[in-house]
Order: sequence, then C-alpha cells, then structure tokens
Amino acid sequence: MPCTKFACYVICSVAVFGNMTDHQPERTLTGHADVVTVVAYSPDGKTLASGSKDKVIKIWDLATGECRATLAGHSDKVVGLSFAPDGKTLASASDDWTVRLWDVGTGQQKALLRGHKEEVRGVAFAPDGKAIASASADWTVKIWDAGTGEIRADLRGHDNEVNAVVYSSDGKTLASAGWGGVIKLWDTATSKENLTIKAPGPMIRMVAFTPDGKTLASAGREGVIRLWETATGKELAALTGHDGLVRWIAISPDGKLLLSAGKDGTPRLWDLPARKLISTLPGTGQAVQTVAFAPDGKTCATAGVDKLIRIWSVLEIAKVDHD
Repeated sequence: MPCTKFACYVICSVAVFGNMTDHQPERTLTGHADVVTVVAYSPDGKTLASGSKDKVIKIWDLATGECRATLAGHSDKVVGLSFAPDGKTLASASDDWTVRLWDVGTGQQKALLRGHKEEVRGVAFAPDGKAIASASADWTVKIWDAGTGEIRADLRGHDNEVNAVVYSSDGKTLASAGWGGVIKLWDTATSKENLTIKAPGPMIRMVAFTPDGKTLASAGREGVIRLWETATGKELAALTGHDGLVRWIAISPDGKLLLSAGKDGTPRLWDLPARKLISTLPGTGQAVQTVAFAPDGKTCATAGVDKLIRIWSVLEIAKVDHD
C-alpha cells in the first residue's frame, strides 16, 4: 500500500503471516530502498519508526502495517532514532552531522540541531523529555535542550569516536561508548563523569541499561555481549555465541530478556537473569543492523541489510531453547 503523506516516493507494503511456526515473524514491513539501520517503538507501542541508508525515516502504524509517512531531510544515512516520552516528537541522528527533531503527527521537521563536527552515531531522549543526548565520531557527547535546541553541555572524555548514548530509566545517568572499547557513565545533573569502563575488544557499538539501572550491557566488534555493574564497573557476565560484530542490543521492559543482532545475521534472545541463550531467530544470510522491544514487551522488531523490518511475537520466539 502506498504512503499517503509527506512526499513519500517509495511504495510501502506489509506481508502478514498466518500461524507462526519455526519462529516466523508476525509481520514484515517493506518500503525502504536501502539497508535499514535503526528501528524505534513509540512509547505507546502503536507506532514504529525506522531509519535507513536511503536517508529517510518511515513511520509505521503497527495495527495495520501501513507506512503512514516518510520523513525526508537528512542528506546521509539515518543511524539513530529516539521518541520523546510523550511520543509526539522523534529525534533522528545521521551521518550528515546533524540531529533533527520531527513532529510525529504532521511529519514536519521541528528543529535542526547543528554542532557536531563529524557523523552523529546515536541519539537518546532523556526520560523527562527535556534533554537529548547525541554521540558523534567527533569524540564528543552533546546534551541538547529539547525545547530550544541549544547545547546544554559538551561532554568530553572519550579519546576516539563515540557510537552510542543511552539514559538510565531514572534519567540520573547517561552511558556513552565507542571506539577503544571505552564506556563512560555520566552524572546528568552535573555533566561530570562518574565511571569509565574499559571493555575488551577494539570497539563498543551499543549499550543498554536494565530497567533498575544497576546493570549495563555492551556489545561490539569482539562479538561478545558483556554485562557490567554500574556502581563499580565490575564485569558480571559475558554472553557468547555471535560470530563477529554485534551491532545492536535491546533489553526488555521487565529486564528479563536481551535481544542481540549483528554481522552473523541471526538475532538471538537471551535470558538475562540466567545469562543463557533462549533462542536464535532464523537468519537471512545478511547482517541484522538493529533490534528493539515494544514498550509492553510482547513484540520485538529486527531489521537490516535485506531492507525488511520483521515484527516478532516475543512469547513465540521465547518458546524453544537452543542452547
């Protein structure tokens, strides 16, 4: 079905599968013209946003699978997305060195945030919606005022490219990570560094907090997912099984599951408290670039090089133990 708004130039369609066996997705969304690099659920779980190397963002109605809008404006690939807590604004990060804010209801660009001097690799709204953090290849993390678009703080401390930023659920801590295997935890009230963790391997691509903020998961080029105690920086566990770069990880809202994906093309679901593999989703032979859990934890999304977005029932994919 075609996109109906905002200069959509690609036909978007949805394929729905019947009974799920052998870990089949509930739905597959198609419409991007190139690799899908990032997906994000809205806070109410009714909408999915996706970004791509095709330089656009698509807004999907998850009840129907319809592509409601295509947001064009970035001049390079979109690599990060984050909804404001009220779901009305979407922040995007791009290799074009910018962060942009979009009105989800109208599809119009609300603000263009300039300040980084290299590619912007990640973006995250603070839980209170008042600030936005961005990570960049210019070695900095910037904190933006979500209302005015002005830079509140310029966090310096990384000595290489920064790939990821994520807030703890209480908003008191910001984690950043990147090349050199360096993870930093920042006090958001003071913009001061609380802790530095040096992980094995040359690069961290993604980090994710558990809901209680006591544990941080990291993953990257070494292909291992590591769990860290945020109070001390102590390594708690290492989850192995992926072959090569793990590009994205996500933790379920209840903190019981971790979803990972990367170069090997096989997303994996982990029991986080038990620290063991539950299931491996069928691969396509191509890298999976991004994963996300719905806010209610009932579904998750995966997407990647094949340009498709797959929506899975978490209950179904958690049924079979593959370890």
